[in-house]
Amino acid sequence: MDLRMFYQKLRKVEQEIADPHVVVVSNETPDGGRAGQKSEVSRNMAAKLVVEGKARLASPQEGAEFRSVIEQGRQEAEQRALAQKIQVNVVSEADFRIVKAPPPPSADNKPVRADKK
Repeated sequence: MDLRMFYQKLRKVEQEIADPHVVVVSNETPDGGRAGQKSEVSRNMAAKLVVEGKARLASPQEGAEFRSVIEQGRQEAEQRALAQKIQVNVVSEADFRIVKAPPPPSADNKPVRADKK
């Protein structure tokens, strides 16, 4: 392949892509590439994959599906992380009453009479 033609195609495809990050769907390749794998890549990388025939640009519907799946995974990961941070203390009812009850007056809090020094 002529390098000049390759880079002309690369620039043309890159200019046609509007978003800085796009979703691409892989094509089956003779070197073991699996068809149907979705990835979000930069505009430059997407153009390169398309020109090389390793991937195609995803349709808007496919891109929205992929991004929603990624967002759900992110939210689930955040929830798991928050669940690991939660600490639970089990307190018996008797201990709870002790904590809730006002403290008994102590000997240190008695007023000192002026005549007994």
